[in-house]
Amino acid sequence: MSSPPNPDSERSRFMAGEPVIEWNAHIFSPDVQRYPLHPKAVYQPDMSKHPKDPLATYLQRLDSEGIDRAVIVHPEPYGDDHSLVLDCLKREPKRLKGTSLLYPKDPEAPRKLAELIKWELSIVATRFHAHRGKETYLDSFADSGVRALWKQAVDLGLIIELHIGPNYALQASEAIRAFPGCKVLIDHLAEPHMGTGVEFANVLELAKFPNVYMKLSGINHSATDAPLYESARPFTQRMIEAFGPERMVWGSGTPRIIDAHLPHYTEAERTMVKGVASAAC
Repeated sequence: MSSPPNPDSERSRFMAGEPVIEWNAHIFSPDVQRYPLHPKAVYQPDMSKHPKDPLATYLQRLDSEGIDRAVIVHPEPYGDDHSLVLDCLKREPKRLKGTSLLYPKDPEAPRKLAELIKWELSIVATRFHAHRGKETYLDSFADSGVRALWKQAVDLGLIIELHIGPNYALQASEAIRAFPGCKVLIDHLAEPHMGTGVEFANVLELAKFPNVYMKLSGINHSATDAPLYESARPFTQRMIEAFGPERMVWGSGTPRIIDAHLPHYTEAERTMVKGVASAAC
């Protein structure tokens, strides 16, 4: 049996240079026989809206937007079955990385995560979900299953990706303190519309951790003026000030969002958000 690939050399090749990197897209396939939805799927997308070859369509979008590389996010409806994302990574190993999703309440989750990335180093993160209306995955970040899966991810050198609402920020901070040095990426600006101002103050407190990054994505969840969502600039400016451009990771929409929401920053700082910060994370 051949030796598994070296993670440092594999990941450094992907992150070389200053590419534009998108970190957010979900890939769905209408071939539900090959890629069935998970029995625990929290929602079921309308597969009739997705093309026969979703990866080819996605790559065309990357080309049209001038996006060099991407981290595709394993979608919740597939649960802990990573067949589709793994097939995508095998087709485009030089251009794509991916994330993972396990169920913290599953005592086998840490072992499953280790098996998943043993031969697939293109998986760079594992994702936890927790916000109002989505308590399917965990009850508290203090749960033993959450901590065991978090520790396994850290031991494997993975990024902890948190899709949380403001009401979970305080709990998340306690978990971050429990694992010094772990790299954490918060999705979608921590979904500000799902919490109160008092709760969101706890999100801003997370900026005090030097190992916590914030994703400039999901602006469309609370703003409607596509494609740049400039109405949200007073809010995004506050987030960028808190985390700094070196810890902002662009995620969704068009890369032009970065220029629209960081107009007073230098080109070098905007470049960080377009890809360098994603590479560092």
